[in-house]
Amino acid sequence: TKQAVKKYFLICITYSFTVASIQSAFVTPSGGPNVSSSSLQPVSRGTCHQVLNEKVSKFPQTIPGPPIETKPDYENIHGPLGKKMDDIFLSVFRSKLAERVGVDSKLPKNSYEGLMELTAALNSRYSDRRDVQQISKDTLVSLFPPFILQWFPILFARPFPEFSMRMNAWATYFAGTWLMGECEVNDCDIDGGGIGENQGLLVKRCRFLEESSCASVCINACKIPTQRFFSEEMGLPLTMTPDYETGECQFSFGLTPTSEIDLEASTTPCLSRCPSAGGMRMWHTGGDPKMRSVSQCSLLPLDDNIDSPVKE
Repeated sequence: TKQAVKKYFLICITYSFTVASIQSAFVTPSGGPNVSSSSLQPVSRGTCHQVLNEKVSKFPQTIPGPPIETKPDYENIHGPLGKKMDDIFLSVFRSKLAERVGVDSKLPKNSYEGLMELTAALNSRYSDRRDVQQISKDTLVSLFPPFILQWFPILFARPFPEFSMRMNAWATYFAGTWLMGECEVNDCDIDGGGIGENQGLLVKRCRFLEESSCASVCINACKIPTQRFFSEEMGLPLTMTPDYETGECQFSFGLTPTSEIDLEASTTPCLSRCPSAGGMRMWHTGGDPKMRSVSQCSLLPLDDNIDSPVKE
């Protein structure tokens, strides 16, 4: 039942984040100094941007994304556990990510803008999108005690797949609203052509995508690593289907990603509000514009190499 799922989730998530919070209190980011938005700006654009701005400006194919005039008041959208718990989720997540990136923003730990500055640093520090994907996945792994990831596939995912799908849809709703904005549990497509009741999660307008304004950040720092995390660590297939025109994203637990679905997301044009103006397209392909179709966004995988567990 929904109540049983909620109670189990609350026990697991409270324990997980209590452990993570204690660890974070004694661990400081390594590998580099703290950075503010002003110091992140040169990192996010990089030397390559100075050289390639004129070339990038010639790429005409973009999509506008959802209208800025209807942007939600994300600061006042909270998960069912309330703002204080959302702030804890944000602080712990950002601390874990900062440990792996080696820098952090000087903004408060519960600042969403600070998280976006850190995300910009992650994407600008690594020219190989696979590094971005792996760091993002490793951050998700670090949020959970090892025994949960070790035993969940054995005790839940394999013997009770439908229950596990529903539980994780609700868990994502409880623990992910702070990151993505307003969302709701819904029915979704699953493997075999069926419909999974309450196995999906619809993000109505993704805050992470809107604040980054970058389809490549969506793909490499969210979609692909999250799909891999649930598949490889939790034993659950997950397909995330972002809509860059509306800002929606459909989580479908029980639906294995296909090459067609991931290719459609990965070949999206750049968003017109992309802060790098497409500059990272060059950065992540060695600066050679011939290596990528002009319709593709900076960090996105090449058409013939989708970095996600897929089925044909």
